[in-house]
Amino acid sequence: MTKSTPEMANAEKTRRMESVAFVSLGCPKNLIDSERMLGLLAADGIAVTDDSNTADAIVINTCGFLEASRREALEVIRQAVESKNRAIRRGRSKRVVVAGCLVQRDKSRLLEEAPGIDALVGVFDRENIIAAVRGAAVIASPPADMGKFHAVTRMMGRHDRSRQGYTEQDGARLRLTPRHYAYLRISEGCNQGCTFCTIPGIRGRMRSKPLEQIIGEARELIADGARELNLIGQDTTSYGGDIGYNGPGQGLSGLLRTLDQLQDVGWIRLLYAYPSNFTDDMIRALADARRVVQYLDIPLQHINDEILHAMRRKVTRREIETLLDKLRRRVPGITIRTTFISGFPGETEAQHRELVDFVRQFGFDCLGVFEYSPEPETPAGRLWRTRGVPAAVAARRREEIMLTQQEIVFKKNAAMIGHTPGVLIDQADPRRRTAVGRYAGQAPDIDGQVRLHDCSVAAGELIQAVIEDWKHYDLIGRPLPATNGPREPRERRKPVRLPVASQ
Repeated sequence: MTKSTPEMANAEKTRRMESVAFVSLGCPKNLIDSERMLGLLAADGIAVTDDSNTADAIVINTCGFLEASRREALEVIRQAVESKNRAIRRGRSKRVVVAGCLVQRDKSRLLEEAPGIDALVGVFDRENIIAAVRGAAVIASPPADMGKFHAVTRMMGRHDRSRQGYTEQDGARLRLTPRHYAYLRISEGCNQGCTFCTIPGIRGRMRSKPLEQIIGEARELIADGARELNLIGQDTTSYGGDIGYNGPGQGLSGLLRTLDQLQDVGWIRLLYAYPSNFTDDMIRALADARRVVQYLDIPLQHINDEILHAMRRKVTRREIETLLDKLRRRVPGITIRTTFISGFPGETEAQHRELVDFVRQFGFDCLGVFEYSPEPETPAGRLWRTRGVPAAVAARRREEIMLTQQEIVFKKNAAMIGHTPGVLIDQADPRRRTAVGRYAGQAPDIDGQVRLHDCSVAAGELIQAVIEDWKHYDLIGRPLPATNGPREPRERRKPVRLPVASQ
């Protein structure tokens, strides 16, 4: 009979791998990857815990889009490795698995800066997360220089899955969002080639999901309780062009019309729409929809023609203004959200002033600004070496744009008093009879909220409310009597059908 050793017992415990702590960083696209990996782990019998100290493994799904996100990920990884090292010193095995964009972008440097990682999982290899987590056992008595000669399992996609023909399967997810809303990915990768963006190098070229796959995933999310579906991709406007959905009524407009027919969903929201090829048919689809809310997230990045050209945005100021004018005229009440970059290489004070004036004149409903981050492997990153805008100047310009937008939002909030929008409840406190929700003009996590008093409804309900006041970026109100008060359990009643207009 073979004699058992501490190392063998440790190996057996690692193979059982009873629990995993999971950290998800970055954008909603990354969140979907995290939810898919969690679903695979749960289906394999591995419990998910929020206690990284007792977990048998820690998984960090990283963002690597910008230098700031890279620094954040490295800090989380180092904390996980230290937790692992403490466990090993106590004679207990633990694994650290790092996945996602930072792995795909920077795996060699990652291992140098955060030694002690046990496995790397690239963005195209989520399906291997179980093997990465279970892995091989670590030794019970590590050397003093732990991690220097540490063997790392690399799951980095020997086959090229970043090009046409490969689509991510996003079903069977263990969702991290509240049950009543979810993100639905319609495509991955991007062909636009903006000079500041690292995404094509990380996620590959544009790959649209077939329509039937999207509908199947949407129905699965709705069956799981989602009342709001938020459509995402690197470039949602270009949906379908890479797989032959190029005819009239196809592409994004056809997808919106098809999703609009789904039952038992309250809101469908379009995020990350690229401006250069947003067509009249897409505008009509938004205007005619019942469940697709009149909300559009359309990142513009700048308005000055020289900066737009340097960014390789494939659109001019005049074209942007024409599109925005069409949207406001043809989709009355539409909420338009955008993002801009301050301090792009070579941006002059006059070009910045042009952007500030444009923000003031157009009056966006929601707006975010990012200070330019020089990413060395991008064309703009190389331009920054000779034409870089000082960080302090970029920060000052960002603040000026945001203060300009703040005035606009405060006026719009004041104008909402007396309106009675539908509100989807995100959080509820029955004891205090308060709740926090959103009307259709507010996307989760990025926009303001509606704070309700005298409210007796549960999270996930779609109710009618009257806006009575506002504070900063949030609206304040109360439910209308017909939609407030005790309700039957949700599974015993039919879904509430309420208007989904943004105002």
